[in-house]
Amino acid sequence: MVITGAFVVYLMNIAIVMGTRPEIIKLSPIIAQLSKNNSFVILSGQHYDYNLSLQFINELEIRKPDLSLNLNNADPPTQMGEMIIKIAKTLSKIKPDTVLIQGDTNTVLAASLAALKLNMPVCHVESGLRSFDWRMPEEHNRIEVDHISELLFAPTNTSKKNLINERVHGKIYVTGNTVIDAINNFADLSAKKSRISINVDDYILMTLHRAENVDNKSILSEIIGAVISSKENVIFPIHPRTLKRLRQFGLYSKLKQLTNVLLLEAVGYFDMLELMKKSSFIITDSGGVQEEATSPKIGKKVLVVRKTTDRPEAVAAGMSELVGTRRENIIAAIKRTGRNPALKNKSSPYGKGLAAKKIIQAIQQRF
Repeated sequence: MVITGAFVVYLMNIAIVMGTRPEIIKLSPIIAQLSKNNSFVILSGQHYDYNLSLQFINELEIRKPDLSLNLNNADPPTQMGEMIIKIAKTLSKIKPDTVLIQGDTNTVLAASLAALKLNMPVCHVESGLRSFDWRMPEEHNRIEVDHISELLFAPTNTSKKNLINERVHGKIYVTGNTVIDAINNFADLSAKKSRISINVDDYILMTLHRAENVDNKSILSEIIGAVISSKENVIFPIHPRTLKRLRQFGLYSKLKQLTNVLLLEAVGYFDMLELMKKSSFIITDSGGVQEEATSPKIGKKVLVVRKTTDRPEAVAAGMSELVGTRRENIIAAIKRTGRNPALKNKSSPYGKGLAAKKIIQAIQQRF
């Protein structure tokens, strides 16, 4: 509380909890508009690899977390329990007006459960996404969090309809997606800030990391087999989880031998922006990449190697195509898209980059 003359001004106090690369990127536009006076940033430690956490904080030049947790467990069940305990202890000390989380990771669920048991209201950025695929751990998380949350920031009307159909108790706002805010903030800087140098023309960019794809030898073999059979130039930044499985399943050596496939370690945010901008099109199972590619500053067609997608808006707009995980279907989609990769639609279904402003305004009005 601050007393100014005859007026009493209550300062909003937000605890922001994040733990993975996508959360850091998507929360960066919100954090940039807040300060230490009205927010407390907690890094959960879910991504303990520097390249998947602190590197992005440094690159985006957002303020460093006020607290970074050290986790002793890597397996999801025990890691979840550890995060709940440690986040709850921190929230008990700082006593925020609300806890802000983004997305559908284990960090998001852990922070939401900790806040719920402490009777602290939860604000959920990117609420209402549904794949209707219960194989996805993210689907479990997002449904639980949406039913815990008091304020739900849906990126699109489709997400809002999902929340209405489920009869969530919280208040719903359609805000757009903060990933577009981030692209607007950083895409024009990526050419200068990127450290990557690629001497490949006319390439396809590929990313894979979803558990239902990379942890399943049969499915991962189908996807990799399609890429090998296509004989197209492919740049493949490999997520640490995916790298482990490629080696375990004997697929890494096959890729390593190919002259048309360039394997990279996990890359930074600006590197990824440049790779997206310069690619012909993208193959991915990432929800964030599906969204980012719709930005006019990126504007690339995406082939989604999944059985379902929680970003149907991009598919409806003709910016993404859901191609599944069967080898022959992926090969056919690569050939078809290679002949005509241009997008007809230039307007992103995820907003114009004003989501962070709308979210902060809604929180200020509520708290």
